[in-house]
Amino acid sequence: MDWNRVEGNWKQVKGKVKEQWGKLTDDDLDVINGKRDQLEGKIQERYGYQKDQTKKDIDDWYGRQTW
Repeated sequence: MDWNRVEGNWKQVKGKVKEQWGKLTDDDLDVINGKRDQLEGKIQERYGYQKDQTKKDIDDWYGRQTW
């Protein structure tokens, strides 16, 4: 998985992230700034997911994107 694509296009991608994980605030997304580890942490914090579940959800979401 090439996460660099997400980091490089974060301004465009964060809308899709917010659609998937609506509990993330705009401030959260600004802090995350495309960093996968930050995204995982915020999803775990907001949704109470375990680390493995969060990684799987992000991988699934990334795989569904049409770049």
